[in-house]
Amino acid sequence: MSNSGFTTVTATSPPLPGRRAELISTAASSAAKLFESFFEWFGNLGIFSWKVLCAAVTPPYEWRELIRQLDEVGSKSFPVVVMAGSAIGVIISLEARYSLSRFGAKSMFPSTLVYSVIQVMGPIITGLVVSGRVGAGIGAELASMKVTEQIDAIEASAINPYRLLATTRIMACILMLPLLTLVSDACGLLMGWFAQTLADPLSFHQFIQDGFKGATFNSFLPQTFKTSVYGLIIGLIACFQGMRTRGGAEGVGRAATNSVVLASLFVILADVVLVKFILIVFP
Repeated sequence: MSNSGFTTVTATSPPLPGRRAELISTAASSAAKLFESFFEWFGNLGIFSWKVLCAAVTPPYEWRELIRQLDEVGSKSFPVVVMAGSAIGVIISLEARYSLSRFGAKSMFPSTLVYSVIQVMGPIITGLVVSGRVGAGIGAELASMKVTEQIDAIEASAINPYRLLATTRIMACILMLPLLTLVSDACGLLMGWFAQTLADPLSFHQFIQDGFKGATFNSFLPQTFKTSVYGLIIGLIACFQGMRTRGGAEGVGRAATNSVVLASLFVILADVVLVKFILIVFP
C-alpha cells in the first residue's frame, strides 16, 4: 500500500514458455493462411481456365477482335523481339569465340552459335520479353476495364466477356509466340555472324552451311513450337489477373505487376518441364 492510499500494481511479462507458444501459434496461423491463399489462387485459375475453354469452343467467334489482338501481340512486339534477339546473338558470339579459341575449337563456332540461339536462348528470351510487354499490357487493360465496370457492361449486353476479352488475347499469344521466336532466332544468328565477321572474316554461306550441318527438323522445331505453351501461360495469367482486379487505380497497377511477375515465373518453370519432355520425345 502506497502513502497515497492506492495500491501499486506492477505489470509482469508472461512467462517465456507462454510467449514461445504464442509466437508458434502466430507463425502457424500465417503459414495456414499462405497455403490457403496459394491453393485458392490455383483453384480460381482452374475455374477461369474452364470458362475460357468453354467460351473458346462455343460460337459465335470473335474473329475481328482476334485479328486486332494478333496485331497487338505480334506487330507491336516485333521491335522489342528484334532488339533482344540481336543482343543475345552478339553476346553468344563474343562468349563463344573467346571460349572456343582457348580450346582451339574455333571451327565449331557456327554450330555452337546456331544451337545456342535456336535451341536454348531464343525461345526463353522471346517468352520473357513478350511476357514483360504483352503480359503487363493485357493485365493493365483488363484491370482498367474491370474497375470501371466495362466488363460488367459487356456482360449485361449479352456478350460473353470470356469469349470477347480473354479467348482472343490468349489465342493471339499462342499463335504469335512461335513467329516471334523465329524472328528472334533469325536476328540472333545474323548479328552473331556479323559480330564474328568483324573479328575474323567468315562468309555467311559458310556460316550457315557449317552451322546447320547434320541438323534435322527435330533439332529445332520442338524448341520453336514449345513457345506456344509460353503464349498460353502469358495470355491466361494476364487475363486472369486483369479480370479479377479490385481496388481502383491501385488494383490496376497491382494486376499489371502480378501479370508480369507470375507469367515470367511460370514461363521459366514451363521451360524446365518442356526441355525434359522434348529430350525424351525427340532424342
